Amino acid sequence: MLLWLAKQLAPQVSFFNVFSYLTLRAILAAVSALAFSLLVGPWMIARLSRDQIGQVVRDDGPQTHLKKAGTPTMGGLLILVAILASTLLWADLSNRFVWIVCGVTVTFGLVGFWDDYLKLVKKNPRGLVARWKYFWQSLGGLGAALALWFTAKVPADTTLYLPLIKSFALPLGFAGFVLLTYLMIVGMSNAVNLTDGLDGLAIMPAVMVAAALGVFAYASGNAVFAQYLSIPAVPNAGELLIFCAAMVGAGLGFLWFNAYPAQVFMGDIGALALGAALGVVAVIVRQEVVVLVMGGIFVLETASVILQVASFKLRGKRIFRMAPIHHHFELKGWAEPKVIVRFWIITFFLVLAGLATLKLR
Repeated sequence: MLLWLAKQLAPQVSFFNVFSYLTLRAILAAVSALAFSLLVGPWMIARLSRDQIGQVVRDDGPQTHLKKAGTPTMGGLLILVAILASTLLWADLSNRFVWIVCGVTVTFGLVGFWDDYLKLVKKNPRGLVARWKYFWQSLGGLGAALALWFTAKVPADTTLYLPLIKSFALPLGFAGFVLLTYLMIVGMSNAVNLTDGLDGLAIMPAVMVAAALGVFAYASGNAVFAQYLSIPAVPNAGELLIFCAAMVGAGLGFLWFNAYPAQVFMGDIGALALGAALGVVAVIVRQEVVVLVMGGIFVLETASVILQVASFKLRGKRIFRMAPIHHHFELKGWAEPKVIVRFWIITFFLVLAGLATLKLR
């Protein structure tokens, strides 16, 4: 929106040409989203508290969590509004990738909103029935996959690349691309949701992965950088740097209130949307494998749940004291802040490992 306005004014006032620089707009997007979160956050928390939209805590989990009952939830709405508003302000709205990513974010946010609404407002402990939850997630994931397939402009848009193997390039075809995209979006969405169990545990890794994906988007969208780094060149993908920067700003703003002890939780509305957004950006910049490395904490949390359920059904025994795995460490005696910060540190190094693949080809 503001980019279009700057282009109209640039012929008369040369100063407005600076807004054509992607890096400047990314900085402004991050600052805008951060400022919005910090300014609106206190009002939203007060509103959620007044409407008694508070967290329901399971009594079979760590006993330290019982004191969190009633903490305002659905704070993810703050993140989504900040991301979308900032993106629409600073991004090139003629870019197809911007609209696809925003569409996925909104779709999964709506699924999470309805789940939270049923649990917290309607007091239905089951929330949105699992089959319907996955149905709407699947619809959103498949819709994004089809949109990306039918708007693809170059072979790189639908080719699978592997890090560290410079010569590997596998054209996926329609079925392969749709399946991979669906799994990335829906899988990442649920992975972030499973991770969102402690104060700030999910949002900071999401911020770090989003920042790294922004670097990949910028490099992939620049033909010179892409050729130099031997990564797939994806025309127009650079504009996703704006979205990723907005996610970083909004996430850090939310962390201000979500840090231990949390004043607000993001709920499914935030976790499902953020995970799906990370998944679809990774697909667009052709870094599906790398994002699984950078988001290793999300993968670990998901794997712990799968292994726990499988072990209990097949052997009648549990592997972990409780799943997802962050609860296992709590029950082993780790203080909640220690679990959170150590998972952040692990994510930091995993993100560095992912970024290192830009040169290790």
